[in-house]
Amino acid sequence: MTGNRSRTELLAQLRRVGREHGDATVLFHSALAAEAGLHPTDYKALGVLDRLGPMSAGELGRHTGLAAASVTNLIDRLVAKGFLRREPDPLDRRRALLRADVAELVDNDLFASWQRTATQLWERYSDTELAVILDFLADAAQWLRTRTEEKSSQHAGRRAE
Repeated sequence: MTGNRSRTELLAQLRRVGREHGDATVLFHSALAAEAGLHPTDYKALGVLDRLGPMSAGELGRHTGLAAASVTNLIDRLVAKGFLRREPDPLDRRRALLRADVAELVDNDLFASWQRTATQLWERYSDTELAVILDFLADAAQWLRTRTEEKSSQHAGRRAE
């Protein structure tokens, strides 16, 4: 699979292809968001809610790195468009939980096409290779979340000064 490429060449290609993949991913999700009439940040916030389940506005802010005012505006926009509902927290009636309704988004032809393509791509790899890919993606996602939280905290600290 690696041919005669040296480790240095492979690492250089990984950096280049990683950036290419990141760009393509952001632009793909931006296109999906635009098709749904959403800002990309709103679209990705819905993804966080869909993946992690109902949560408070503060929790959404922590998971997305958005400031409280930005989360409030995002929630208002998504509720108005029917993608988000506020529900009473069964454990604390003073608090509202946010529940995403993404059925319209996942029924999208472009999204469904990507899901079929991804399934076909995964079939090319052995279980061992899939485990390595899974490990890398999970570690990379955790690193990105941690850096986003750090940057958001630094930014919030500067706003408070």
